[in-house]
Amino acid sequence: MPEINAAPETKAQMPSGGSPTGEVALAFGDFMHAFEGFREANDERLRQLERRMSADVLSEEKVERLNQAVDAQERRLEQLVLKQMRPALGGGGEMAAARPSEHRQAFEAYVRGGDEGRLRRMEAKAMSGLAGTDGGFLVPEETETEIGRRLAAISPIRSIATVRTVSSSLLKKPFAVSGAQTGWVGETAARPETAAPQLAELSFPTMELYAMPAATNALLDDAAVDIDRWLGEEVEQAFAAQESAAFVVGDGVSKPKGFMTYDTVDETAWIWGKVGTVPTGADGAFLAGGAADSLIDLVYALKAGYRQNASFVMNRRSQAAVRKLKDADGNYLWQPPASAGARATLMGFPMVEAEDMPDIAVDANAIAFGDFARFYLIVDRQGVRVLRDPYSAKPYVLFYTTKRVGGGIQDFDAAKFLAFAA
Repeated sequence: MPEINAAPETKAQMPSGGSPTGEVALAFGDFMHAFEGFREANDERLRQLERRMSADVLSEEKVERLNQAVDAQERRLEQLVLKQMRPALGGGGEMAAARPSEHRQAFEAYVRGGDEGRLRRMEAKAMSGLAGTDGGFLVPEETETEIGRRLAAISPIRSIATVRTVSSSLLKKPFAVSGAQTGWVGETAARPETAAPQLAELSFPTMELYAMPAATNALLDDAAVDIDRWLGEEVEQAFAAQESAAFVVGDGVSKPKGFMTYDTVDETAWIWGKVGTVPTGADGAFLAGGAADSLIDLVYALKAGYRQNASFVMNRRSQAAVRKLKDADGNYLWQPPASAGARATLMGFPMVEAEDMPDIAVDANAIAFGDFARFYLIVDRQGVRVLRDPYSAKPYVLFYTTKRVGGGIQDFDAAKFLAFAA
């Protein structure tokens, strides 16, 4: 299967022109060492299974312990790489070299001391609503851009989905139900009239997501503290955690609709509006001796045009299970990243961890595979708004920070789920 063995392009590479720091390189070495230990222990477990149809309890425990060690080393490596990849927010580089914009200067005066005058004058001058209906002001454009870049780096689904920025609260996207009618004709033959395509519409409303970091007056008075950077770091983790959950399991009520909450149907009876599933053949597990076959069936349930940029999405516990699997030739299906900052691969396709994916269980759709750029659409409404509140939690100053985000499936044929069912 040459397509499966092809080396994929990954989306989480190290910054261009940079090299791993000593700490990152050391962490990558520790991760690879842990994986080698796990592989040796798992090989011994599999040999025991072949010899006597069961593995020694101590061997099982050792494999699980080493599997957890691989997970821990992988998390440490990801954190170090993310720290290195994270763009500096207002603290250096081109942004620092450039003169701060008028909006940014006015915003800093508002955050540090509550001076609203300059922002309100800008609002009146521009004839645009910088203030929301419930108060607050938009952060400067450069700050909003960097917050978006930070979220893309740490939010697993955002890193592979299509992200579209809109200025309204609702995005409506038309799609062809049956496709345009076409045909072949001769050079001088009459051109028969084609039927008009049947169009339907998908709607993606944006919902309000908020974070409320707190600061002391001493921090705000400290001129050495970069307020833009502080605010970005405070809200990015809160936003990323809430977004990640909503994009996977959100119910669409005051939050985006997650791709796992749509109706599913067996792939043999797939119709538009539902996500196709491929069964493993065993309830709550891979079919004994047929785990690789289940994954191959999942891969080839996807059309070739979608497979080119496809990724596996699962949580860490599911990844721990597939890490033990081998193909018929004795090769591990899961492979560690080729370098620090790259993704691990499963059958040659990138692995994306999303902790909100379901665990392997009876009838659970625990593994998704598809071209998520075509499968899932994330809608960001322009503007991150901050409301300064020095009263509610004295002596602390609260910053009620909001952004509007929506999401939903835009192409129901671009991904499939692996159902752990007979």
